[in-house]
Amino acid sequence: MAKFTKDEFISGLKEMTILEVKELVDAMKEEFGVDPSAVAVAAGPVAAVEEGPSAVNVTLTSAGANKLAVIKLIKDITGLGLKEAKDLADNGGVVKENVSTDEANELKAKFEEAGASIELK
Repeated sequence: MAKFTKDEFISGLKEMTILEVKELVDAMKEEFGVDPSAVAVAAGPVAAVEEGPSAVNVTLTSAGANKLAVIKLIKDITGLGLKEAKDLADNGGVVKENVSTDEANELKAKFEEAGASIELK
């Protein structure tokens, strides 16, 4: 199959009717599993998408004044035993590795609610 340059593709699109463009978009969704119209909409704020990594480490920097609540939270999230969770609360360190930024933000909110300080790296 012949490759099209970007200019050739755009030129071809200009000659299509709205119905033909819609059929092309539907075919691209089916073939590639991607909605090209969503990509076009997202193309504006590309900088926002590229701002941070897709996976981060949740790192405890300080347990704060309510250390018991933080220890319980560490146990619940990590499945560590009481001693290991207490050591992590006392010394700080990575609570969870390679989590999505959404999950990391949720965990950060939980820890901050318990009085701890968290970094996302």
